Amino acid sequence: MDAEFRELYQEIILEHSKSPRNFRRMEDATHKLEGRNPLCGDQYTIYLKIENGIIADISFEGSGCAISKASASVMTSVLKGKSIAEAKKLFEQFHDIVTGVKTTGDDTDISRKIAAFSGVAEYPVRIKCATLAWHAMRNSIEGVTNSVTTEEK
Repeated sequence: MDAEFRELYQEIILEHSKSPRNFRRMEDATHKLEGRNPLCGDQYTIYLKIENGIIADISFEGSGCAISKASASVMTSVLKGKSIAEAKKLFEQFHDIVTGVKTTGDDTDISRKIAAFSGVAEYPVRIKCATLAWHAMRNSIEGVTNSVTTEEK
């Protein structure tokens, strides 16, 4: 990872971990799913309010490491107002970036925020931390109602 991305990675992780966006319980959620990472102890509940195929609101609550909290915060920031199809596409883009399949997206603010997590690919044990909230979100919009864990196949 070059120095520019390393700095961006650290800045976004620290900023979103210290001051997470959309960190709250949502009482009127249409979708809700808990995700757990037993190896790290991360545990978050993702709340979505979906109206006419659009994520009208999204939030999360729970606890975990700086990477998982920052990832959940960025996820809620970039998905609000997106369609279900766009959310699934952003999930794939994020997953490709944190697993090292792809290093960047296009040059939009959303892609820059997501690309900041490319540094996670250098630490394979942290990939589950970064993807936990994203997997919970994707499973929730696909109709899963049981909690998900990073250790399930």
